[in-house]
Amino acid sequence: MRHLLNPLDFSVEEIELLLDLASDIEKNPGRYAHVCDGKKIATLFYEPSTRTRLSFEAAMLNLGGSVLGFASADSSSAAKGESVSDTIRVISCFADICAMRHPKEGAPMVASTKSSIPVINAGDGGHQHPTQTLTDLMTIRSLKGRIDNLTVGLCGDLKFGRTVHSLINALVRYTGIRFVLISPPELRVPEYIREDVLDANHVEYRELENLDDAMPELDILYMTRVQKERFFNEEDYIRMKDCYILDKKKMDLAKDDMFVLHPLPRVNEISVEIDDDPRAAYFKQVQYGVYVRMALIMTLLEVEKPC
Repeated sequence: MRHLLNPLDFSVEEIELLLDLASDIEKNPGRYAHVCDGKKIATLFYEPSTRTRLSFEAAMLNLGGSVLGFASADSSSAAKGESVSDTIRVISCFADICAMRHPKEGAPMVASTKSSIPVINAGDGGHQHPTQTLTDLMTIRSLKGRIDNLTVGLCGDLKFGRTVHSLINALVRYTGIRFVLISPPELRVPEYIREDVLDANHVEYRELENLDDAMPELDILYMTRVQKERFFNEEDYIRMKDCYILDKKKMDLAKDDMFVLHPLPRVNEISVEIDDDPRAAYFKQVQYGVYVRMALIMTLLEVEKPC
């Protein structure tokens, strides 16, 4: 039995196989409509979510399985003081696989040590978000035709953004990746990411405060929102939330084949005038997330690919 807690839990070769499966699902969805008949996924979301939770549920339903779970801690026995360890023991009696989002870093890992079913980390605090990373990799590969030899700009909240941390960890394993890290000083990538991931893997990167300066060189621009829920006081959030807003003027500086990704939800960091630009890929990214999660569920449940 395997879990997915960290994007590094799968080797590069295993990720390629998973993305190949996701691509086949995209091309032939009907072939996979009943491969998980009788299987159940539990979505245990202790934090609010729209895309990730519904994406997991859509993925299992598309495979012929069914869904149970809760959408907030208040609607679970956590409100009564039940531990994550006890919850997963109970859920293991009901479901075949589970996806867990939790505000505390490491909670899905704790659950995995007590679980008798595969556990998928659907986001834990500011730590990791591996299924979003798989979605990002599929989006990049589908749009650019490759994952290696790219200049990737990461913009916005690079300190608290778990999607950013997971994506950096995943991309450093590919050759020729170069990062441009764009943020205000207060929201820079954490020191441990710079030292233990970027520097340790001899990955080229530079840090900027000005998005305009980075635009002409990027192959991928990964925008993120400044996350109100990660700040200890509202004053700091209000001061930084409008630091970077991607608009048509900035897009005019970019390459014709540069693509914009965003894990969503968007607040105001991408102007709606960008939505019709063919380089705006964030809604395609959402669709790719369903295919990736379908492939992941099949992989962790060891469901055979249909002939």
